[in-house]
Amino acid sequence: MAKRIRKGIGARVAGFLHDWSIPRQIAGESVMSTAARSRTSETLRPRLEEADRVGTGICPFCAVGCGQLIYAKQGRPIHVEGDPRSPVNQGTLCPKGAGTLGMLLSPERVSTVLYRAPRATEWEVKPLDWAMERIAQRTKRARDETFAETLPDGRRVNHTLGLGSLGGATMDNEENYLIKKLFGGGLGMLNIENQARI
Repeated sequence: MAKRIRKGIGARVAGFLHDWSIPRQIAGESVMSTAARSRTSETLRPRLEEADRVGTGICPFCAVGCGQLIYAKQGRPIHVEGDPRSPVNQGTLCPKGAGTLGMLLSPERVSTVLYRAPRATEWEVKPLDWAMERIAQRTKRARDETFAETLPDGRRVNHTLGLGSLGGATMDNEENYLIKKLFGGGLGMLNIENQARI
C-alpha cells in the first residue's frame, strides 16, 4: 500500500514537472515554447485538419462585408474564421461574425419555405419555386392595381404607392443602388428605405 502511494505521488510529481512550465523554464527551456505545453496539449490536433473542403463566404450580419473562410467536413461546416486575404477585415471578425458557425448549425434555423394561408393556424412547407412565382405574381398584381401614370392635374408620375421596400443591414451600396434602379425605376416604387446606418 505504501509503495503504491509513493508511486502515485512520484507520478504526480513527475507529471507536475512535465506539465508545469516553471520547472521547464528553470531548466533552461524557452518561455515561448513551454508556457502552454502539457501531456494533453501535445496530443491535441486542430479541428481544421479534419476539414475536407474550405470555401469562402461573406459574413451575413452587416453591410461591412467581411470575408470568411468556411471549413467543412462531409458537407457540414465545422469552423468559420476571417479570411486574411480580404481587404475589408484582413482575417479578423467581430463577435457577430465569429458566431456565424452557431447560426449555420442552429437547430432553430429555418431552411425551408414556410407559408401560412390567410386565417390559417398552421405553417405549410412549400417549394422555393412556388414561393418565388407567388411573390412575382402578387408584386405584379399590386403594382398593376395601384400604378398611376399621371396625377389629376396631368403631370406624369409613373409611380405606385401600393408597394414599398425596406432593405436590411447586410446590403452594401452596390446592392442598394440596384434595388433603387429596379424598384424605383422599374416598378415605380416611391417608398424605398434601408435600415442600415453604417
